[in-house]
Amino acid sequence: MIGSRLLGRVSLLVASLSLTSAAFAAPAMMVLPRHAGAIRPIHVVVFGKNGRETVAQFAAGEHEDPATLHRDYAASGIVRCGRAHGAGQLTLADNVITTAAHVFFDEAGRQRAASCRFEVMRGDATVSVSINMKSIVAGSRNPYSIAAVHDWAVARLDMPILDATPYQIANTPAINDRVRFVARGHIDWGDARRLSVEACRLRRQTNSSRQGPREFSFDCDTGDGASGGAVLLGNEPGKLCAVLVGYRSIDPTAALPFSPLHYNFVVSIEGDFREAAIDMAHPRVAAADNSAQE
Repeated sequence: MIGSRLLGRVSLLVASLSLTSAAFAAPAMMVLPRHAGAIRPIHVVVFGKNGRETVAQFAAGEHEDPATLHRDYAASGIVRCGRAHGAGQLTLADNVITTAAHVFFDEAGRQRAASCRFEVMRGDATVSVSINMKSIVAGSRNPYSIAAVHDWAVARLDMPILDATPYQIANTPAINDRVRFVARGHIDWGDARRLSVEACRLRRQTNSSRQGPREFSFDCDTGDGASGGAVLLGNEPGKLCAVLVGYRSIDPTAALPFSPLHYNFVVSIEGDFREAAIDMAHPRVAAADNSAQE
């Protein structure tokens, strides 16, 4: 079963019952292994009516072509590491993915599994490709011990996925930007594998790092298992500006209004996150750029 991010040994369930500064500031969405017979709360952070929709539903509401949206969002998939999973997406190249660092690394900074795979859907069929674990570049390999703004990762696939167009990286995102959250893996939605689409806004910058990435709250609905999913600029199809990292809530099992005490948040693809993706997708271009600057 998919669980919740932990701070040391303080779980999000504890945080939802107590508003101490340490407990409230830390929780974020993540994935944990399923244990036979274990009972874990499923956290679904929504703001009133659940806004997640299928591609067909979203296309109808936005008066867009569902076939075009399926094609535009074919880069979104699931990262499976042992019995845990999160979301991810092809970025800049057909063999490079972006996601959240905690999809790969657990509370102790250990790899969740010796091997991980990236899966995309083609109709009802699954295309699964192994991830080169040695290629992983992350804002932190111990993401639970550091501010969540460092919770990002880039990795290379062992083989390209040729029938999906990778997302490009958007320009600098800003507060109030309209975005679309496109992800697979929500444990409570679509059999934890189907694609969901939702429109919302970046609401507030909640943190930043010297290395460039920033953290924004946003008001798209999410469920456990979608960490690392794509946040796309709403007016630029295929332009990735951030990945989902987590939530902070006084009660992640209740549908509460968006507020400073109940929100989801994302980490922008800027600074070292952006550079890592570009370097992995276009190593020769990056090397040439570095030589020109020397």
